[in-house]
Amino acid sequence: MLVTLKEILKIAEEKNIAVGAFNAPNLESLQAVMSAAEEVQLPVIIQFAPVHETFNLLADMGPLMMSYAKRVSVPVCVHLDHGDTVERVQQALDLGFTGVMIDGSTLPYEENVALSKKVVEIAHAAGASVEAELGSMGRTETGSGEGTGANDETKIYTDPVLAKDFVAQTGIDALACSFGTTHGIYLTEPKLDFDVVKNVRAQTGDIPVVMHGGSGVSHDDYHTAIKSGVRKINYFTYMDVAGGKAAAEAVKATADGKPYFFTEMATKAREGMKANVMAAMKMFALQE
Repeated sequence: MLVTLKEILKIAEEKNIAVGAFNAPNLESLQAVMSAAEEVQLPVIIQFAPVHETFNLLADMGPLMMSYAKRVSVPVCVHLDHGDTVERVQQALDLGFTGVMIDGSTLPYEENVALSKKVVEIAHAAGASVEAELGSMGRTETGSGEGTGANDETKIYTDPVLAKDFVAQTGIDALACSFGTTHGIYLTEPKLDFDVVKNVRAQTGDIPVVMHGGSGVSHDDYHTAIKSGVRKINYFTYMDVAGGKAAAEAVKATADGKPYFFTEMATKAREGMKANVMAAMKMFALQE
């Protein structure tokens, strides 16, 4: 059931939970997420990041994502993650995406405002919702890099007072905040500043806060983040690792001399990702 980002975040707000946002750089990851959402009967955001075009093109994955979103029974937002240009945003909107993120976090503040405001205008005209970022998580969401948790010096924490001005000027529907997370695999345990989330919510009139760099965060910290006001959690790296681990175990279990079939390995990877995604979805919904 296809819905907008704003609609799915409203569900999260009403239930005081967060909705998982999972990247789908290939068919197996898309199938894993959609199957998991259907099985646990929870709303979900399926997203594509431009950085994943090294695996498959947005033009190829977009129609598949739209098709799967429309055929499942749970609410699904098809979302562009870390959109880098207005042209990329327009491409996603033309494909039917119901949510887009424009990431101007590395730009000077006024340029970030202008870019985000322009995207809001074209996305809202198309019936889609907009997420933007203020502050910086330090890395792009590739899933293969290594974050360094609290020691990542490239992070810039979100200023709640500046967030108020940013939201007012741009009219965005969700704000990605930097409060201690980092994209990629954590080498040290992250130290999260939940007051950033609480203060952003208080200053902006309760804008839904998005948590990037969610993989590797502890169970307790997830729950604290959600109770502080996080409503969307981006999650990919550990899902990707789970798929790789499942495929590797299948290879090890193959008898000597027997050929390795890619389709069998891909199926095992999909099953591994599905199990990981289901656990994450339940945790974000405060079910475990």
